[in-house]
Amino acid sequence: MPNQRETASYEGQLDKFAQALATARKMQQDWLTYGLDFVHIYVEDVDGDWLETWGNDEILGNHLLDAIKEFLVSNDILAVQVRQQLKQKSLFDFAVNLAECERIIAASDRLSAVKNLLADDDADHVKVENLANQLLDKFFQWL
Repeated sequence: MPNQRETASYEGQLDKFAQALATARKMQQDWLTYGLDFVHIYVEDVDGDWLETWGNDEILGNHLLDAIKEFLVSNDILAVQVRQQLKQKSLFDFAVNLAECERIIAASDRLSAVKNLLADDDADHVKVENLANQLLDKFFQWL
């Protein structure tokens, strides 16, 4: 027999589900009633540039990305080596891609991704691997 706490939890989940279902039904009815114009009911700035700027808030509000950018322009020996390795590549693009490596769970895959970010056609693969390992060590200090 379930205890009262479990029953209350299920009731709360059921209430949330019922509310979500009612909202979805209303949205579907608005779609049937207004056609594609129903979007104006649900989106404030339909005609704005929201699609072009999608994800910018994730990039601009990312503290890890800010730390990586600050690091890359610093006088830290590793940062200087990374800039030398990147040559004319964009530091901002590199920082964004390096921050994205946080999502990679497997350590070997993360190392491969960072090595790919650093590598170019005439790269010394041992040097690139050492830089990638050092970056990942520093990277985990920021997390």
